[in-house]
Amino acid sequence: MAMEQGWTGRFYEDFEIGAIYQHPLGRTITEADNIWFSLLTMNTNQMHFNAEYASKSEFGKPIVVSPLTVAIAVGQSVTDLTQNAFANLGWDDIRMTHPVFAGDTIYSESIVLEKRESASRPKAGIVTVKTRTLNQDGVEVCSFRRTFYVYKKGAEQLAEIFPVGRTPLADPS
Repeated sequence: MAMEQGWTGRFYEDFEIGAIYQHPLGRTITEADNIWFSLLTMNTNQMHFNAEYASKSEFGKPIVVSPLTVAIAVGQSVTDLTQNAFANLGWDDIRMTHPVFAGDTIYSESIVLEKRESASRPKAGIVTVKTRTLNQDGVEVCSFRRTFYVYKKGAEQLAEIFPVGRTPLADPS
């Protein structure tokens, strides 16, 4: 049987200005995610981990720490955008447009805004996208612009990364 290569992500040549990618995986954020991320990043604002404190706010309950929402949105986009990227160059115009709560499920989609050849790296290009994140009700909760370096097809840096097995993979039947 022939070897079937799995999805390897987009390369610079694959991006077209105006293309929209709905990233395939949604993510339900749990209370534990929110508390752990707050602790990990040393965020001491009690709106993220103290239910009694947050109950007195206009939201009535803890809100998810904003950098967690951004981190998940970026992670959701990797499959479509940066599987073959080697550097982020910047995030701009980050907007937190609606609160996120434990139990919300978020989804992200991106549109390609710009692309250009790299002047200093002939095997790469620079792509800028706008990503927005929606909750389960279709309400936008976050958006940002992101610029990254991405390899072109055939870049030697990506050649032969998958190791050759010491023994062949055999069909057990």
